[in-house]
Amino acid sequence: MAIVLITGATSGFGEACAKKFAANGYDLIITGRRQERLTALQEQLQQEHKIAVLPLCFDVRDQQAVNTVLGNIPDNWKAVSILVNNAGLALGMSSIEDGDVSDWDTMIDTNVKGLLYVSRVVIPWLKAQRKGHVINLGSTAAKQVYAKGHVYCATKAAVDSISQGMRIDLLPYRIKVTAVHPGAAATEFSEVRFKGDKEKADSIYKGFQPLTGEDVADTIYYCATLPPHVCINDLVMTCVQQANAYYFDKE
Repeated sequence: MAIVLITGATSGFGEACAKKFAANGYDLIITGRRQERLTALQEQLQQEHKIAVLPLCFDVRDQQAVNTVLGNIPDNWKAVSILVNNAGLALGMSSIEDGDVSDWDTMIDTNVKGLLYVSRVVIPWLKAQRKGHVINLGSTAAKQVYAKGHVYCATKAAVDSISQGMRIDLLPYRIKVTAVHPGAAATEFSEVRFKGDKEKADSIYKGFQPLTGEDVADTIYYCATLPPHVCINDLVMTCVQQANAYYFDKE
């Protein structure tokens, strides 16, 4: 069976990816911190698409949990074909001297260290097969730093660099590595960033039509289903009214 492992699958890009791959017959390992959402998604996908879904509830920031939970799944589930390192977030938006250190730690631990912890467990499974695909979710923030985005931008720049390093290290094993860098997208991202302030979160997307989670999932699926000899290494995607991290044409 073809298996896709998706981190952060309980919302946003991760949930959209789970639904896209499930609709195309892939079995799934879905991870997240919210057990009730994982269970609901598992039941929905299994019922609608008749696939197998293994839900794993843990926080990617916890290296011991990553090693224990992933390391102890049944051997048949370790035949992963595609790893989608999606788990990530932004917290806060303030000038550097006013930054919340706890927010900094959470972003670094999730966006960078969490990605590394999961990859370190899963990549040996791909190497054993001498094939596979790692897809890392970056951001346009990886390419251009914007005001009050300092640490978040730095974490996504790290994802960009890590992806390039992975591509080189895994070259002898014919394992593809793709970094996908979406621009503004209407998911829970801004609501999380502004800690539940929905009005402030919604204001970010006024005056233009942003990407959706489904747009990003479609692009990831495209990258993942190209012929075996084709690898998209780095992909930046935005809505038509966004040129990069800070240039928008708002109505």
